Amino acid sequence: MKIEFFGAAQTVTGSMHLLHINGKKILLDCGLYQGKRSEANERNRNFPFDPQTIDAVILSHAHIDHSGNLPTLVRNGFNGTIYSTSATRDLCSAMLMDSSFIQEKDAQYLNKKARKNNEPRVEPLYTPQDVLETLGYFQGFPYHREFQVCEGVKAKFFDAGHILGSAGVRLTISENGKTKTLGFSGDIGRWNLPIIRDPEFMGDTNYLISESTYGGVAHHPPTEMDNQLEAVIKRTLQRGGKIIIPAFSVGRTQDVVYSLFRLSEAGRLPKIPVFVDSPLATNVTEIYRLHPECFDKETAAHLLKHHDPFGFNQIRYIQSTDDSKALNEKEGTYVIISASGMCEAGRILHHLANNIEDSRNTILIVGYTAEHTLGRKIVDKNPEVRIFEKFYKLRAEVVVLESFSAHADGNELVKYIYQFDPTIMENIFIVHGELERSEILKQQIAAKGYRSVIPKQCEIFNLQ
Repeated sequence: MKIEFFGAAQTVTGSMHLLHINGKKILLDCGLYQGKRSEANERNRNFPFDPQTIDAVILSHAHIDHSGNLPTLVRNGFNGTIYSTSATRDLCSAMLMDSSFIQEKDAQYLNKKARKNNEPRVEPLYTPQDVLETLGYFQGFPYHREFQVCEGVKAKFFDAGHILGSAGVRLTISENGKTKTLGFSGDIGRWNLPIIRDPEFMGDTNYLISESTYGGVAHHPPTEMDNQLEAVIKRTLQRGGKIIIPAFSVGRTQDVVYSLFRLSEAGRLPKIPVFVDSPLATNVTEIYRLHPECFDKETAAHLLKHHDPFGFNQIRYIQSTDDSKALNEKEGTYVIISASGMCEAGRILHHLANNIEDSRNTILIVGYTAEHTLGRKIVDKNPEVRIFEKFYKLRAEVVVLESFSAHADGNELVKYIYQFDPTIMENIFIVHGELERSEILKQQIAAKGYRSVIPKQCEIFNLQ
């Protein structure tokens, strides 16, 4: 068995790891790399392997940095099976289509510039037609049901507690008369997050590929979500400002809406409008309603009582572009939740451009922002940021609420790994983290006797 690490190696985005087993090639995730435009374009368009030689893909969850380059893989000749949970497959149907629209708009924008500068035309990374073809390769499985990936390889999904349908994967591998087990954590969620269930243990393995996004970082507990959100809203209301929340359409938007629902139920939410300005988030919320089997007891109880936590009376879902634009003319205090979470594309850019220079307003960050993204520049409180080729003064208050993070923090990562028996675990491959975060996690688990390594991009490991 051999593993090659092509994405999310000493960085957070573009998850992609290649297994070589019994002459077959199995890809774990196929995510979009997000960062500097030129580097992202190069890495996303050009695979470090021939897609036609890949026999199968095992997908941990639907976030774009894990699933977003599947249509490019198919466009370049992949003809195998994409294995995921059923909820992940349904989410990908919405998310990948939305991503294809963004690719096309991006190409249109670049081609306008190219015509002016006499430069070659740019093709979109992939199209809606590529997405439709890609969805035909999906095969969905429930948690805990073992399935055959290829000769000598069986797999089973376990709830990762990160977003709807997210999974850790346990592979049982028989090769050359030996049987070994390999775990892939995907993105590990948090204990006591609302809506979905807690991360579950997949059982002991000989090897583990583990994320490390927040190694060494402590989040506020999820139980603080409602209190912290209420404080931000009331403080902004006193100033007469607006609350702008960049949020991933899958997971984070639903978490914020659910927190607002609980505040409303408790009579703690001021009587202000709440707008979810994202067609994708609207569609994804409908998919959430289709998968109550993924919900925790509290959320399931609300649904059984016919209380829709995603549709309370102060909230309105925005679909049309005209309605979205009209929000920028609206006076008074209100909440806008809009994609994308890293502020790299979508309607959130218009809302930021219209509100970032007003000190009465609040930009509320509720998730991870990668290096070099607009979201990270806002988190770092750069005095000036660039939006749509124009520079804006950052005068709005910036608030980061880590209680809303769907990623395990440093303590929870350690808690997750400590479930594995170190006498059985032969090696842990630490991925999906900036190097400083990964190194902290490596040091912490070494104290308990775990052997680990932080792979570099394109590094190869032979496993016995």
